[in-house]
Amino acid sequence: MQNLLWTIPFLPLAGFLILSIGSKWLSPKASSTIGVSTVAISTLVSILVAIEFISGIGTSHIFKQELGTWIDVPGFSSNFGFYLDSLSMVFVFIVSFVGFLIHLYSAFFMKDDEGIVRYFAWMNLFMASMLILVMADNLLMLYLGWEGVGLCSYLLIGYWYKDPKNGYAGRKAFIVTRIGDTAMAIGLFFLFRSFGTLNINEILHYVSLEWISGSPDAKIAALLLLGGAVGKSAQLPLQTWLPDAMAGPSPVSALIHAATMVTAGVYLIARTNLIFSMAPNVMLLVAAFGAIILVLAGFSALVQSDIKRVLAYSTISQIGYMFLALGVGAWSAGIFHFFVHAFFKALLFLAAGVVIIRLKEEHDMFKMGGLRKKMPLVFYTFIAGAASLSALPLVTAGFFSKDKILMDAFLSPDSGIVLWIAGLVGAGLTALYTTRMIILTFFGDMKIEPEKISSKALNIPLVILAVLSIVAGYIEMAPLHLFSKFMAFSLPELNQPEGAALGFILPVISGLVVFTGIFLAWYFYQKRPEVTYNIKKSAIGSFLYNLWFNGWAFDEFYDKVFVQPYIFLARINKNDFIDLFYTEISNLMIRLNDWALLTQTGRLRWYLALITVGVIFGITIIIFL
Repeated sequence: MQNLLWTIPFLPLAGFLILSIGSKWLSPKASSTIGVSTVAISTLVSILVAIEFISGIGTSHIFKQELGTWIDVPGFSSNFGFYLDSLSMVFVFIVSFVGFLIHLYSAFFMKDDEGIVRYFAWMNLFMASMLILVMADNLLMLYLGWEGVGLCSYLLIGYWYKDPKNGYAGRKAFIVTRIGDTAMAIGLFFLFRSFGTLNINEILHYVSLEWISGSPDAKIAALLLLGGAVGKSAQLPLQTWLPDAMAGPSPVSALIHAATMVTAGVYLIARTNLIFSMAPNVMLLVAAFGAIILVLAGFSALVQSDIKRVLAYSTISQIGYMFLALGVGAWSAGIFHFFVHAFFKALLFLAAGVVIIRLKEEHDMFKMGGLRKKMPLVFYTFIAGAASLSALPLVTAGFFSKDKILMDAFLSPDSGIVLWIAGLVGAGLTALYTTRMIILTFFGDMKIEPEKISSKALNIPLVILAVLSIVAGYIEMAPLHLFSKFMAFSLPELNQPEGAALGFILPVISGLVVFTGIFLAWYFYQKRPEVTYNIKKSAIGSFLYNLWFNGWAFDEFYDKVFVQPYIFLARINKNDFIDLFYTEISNLMIRLNDWALLTQTGRLRWYLALITVGVIFGITIIIFL
């Protein structure tokens, strides 16, 4: 199966090519069949490869495959090559498997959309790009996949482009992530200048030999790579594009937020972990960014009315946990949270999509309510995903992954207590806004009668993801810690003392915080909603509500600091004064040409006279000079 590595990204890419070329002739059913089947076969191959990979760990824990030369010029060469270790294996499995479930869901969700061929073409290209990103053996090929998911996110977020707001959201995602992508591109040039190669393993080998901890080169490289990571993963300070990305269809939101684009930054940091380990200050910055944004995004999620925007801010917050883990060197904990987050976040977005289409495209939770009896399967699967997101102790996958991050943060020698407290606050906020979302959507009085649809195709992915949202965490249960042992083949282990007392006390504290968040949500939104209303109407309550609702005013700040000055300069330069000099040169040439045309009279005697004058002028110069 090792020789079939290339088929994992190639099959979705082939689906994209077929759908693009045959878009005028393919029926909606045929296009969805092609889109789903190519991803399904890719998923099957990835599972078979994973089985062979796991069964052969005792002898080899790396698969490689080179397809040929991509670029070969003096001083630089790059191959089309794939590299599979335990880190990339986890990402390949999540991207392909969760992506397949989302495609299966999309076959029904988008069946009546007029652009369904275009939709599946872009979804398949998205899958192919992400798989290339996580399987690439060199940074240039990784960057190819990186830019591919950026392009596809623009296309899919603005998929319903006839609404100007959707087009704006797509452009915003593209432009904001360009900032991080530019930093990453400069980082690749820097690494190539330093080591003469972009092969990932060669770079990490040279880093271990030539750089020392805290060296300026290590800091520069890590900061530039971090710039790319915060852009793609919507982390501080480039997180503003993600809430607006909800303009796309719900399956797109699930794909972007759960298994693909927003986790690319997490993968990049983990893949280049040795570079970051050589820059301890940048590592601390990664942890600080994660700790800050997981709290800020939690407060913003608490006041949203759009169910998808709640989940969007939740994604920013949960990736903040992953950054927090990576920043303290808890590599396997961060990747484990990515692993379980993919299941419960995809589930929540897909379940929310069912609610939205059955309520005639209603997104406002305050216009929902009472849906648990009308949508029992959606309700129970949503509860499973919400419980895992809230890290309900002992019974959800989210508890095991988040508890591992909090434990490693607490034991971190650099500001561990501060990071742990930030993580606890985030855990309480997560339980609070998640329970609020459940109460507003499924409890209380029903305000809109849901439409009846045949939703069996929608239910299958929900059930599978609900089960995984509960049981996936058990692979990391003590004393086996299977996931950590698997990741140890690719990532350095975090050797921290873990006393029995801490191993018991810290989970109890985090569990109490979660239950406190659930209780507060029940009290303020179910038992005494008038208290919440009064708080919101107070001066300080109104100020905080607007601040959190608008994402802590980051958009307004960027608009005043960057956008408005740019517009001001553009207005000054409306007549293009910078190019005025060159414009006048061209105008002079045109005038000289016009004057030269005056000599073209068509009269022979004038031509002979001018020739005679020219001959006399030339002879005179020769005689006197």
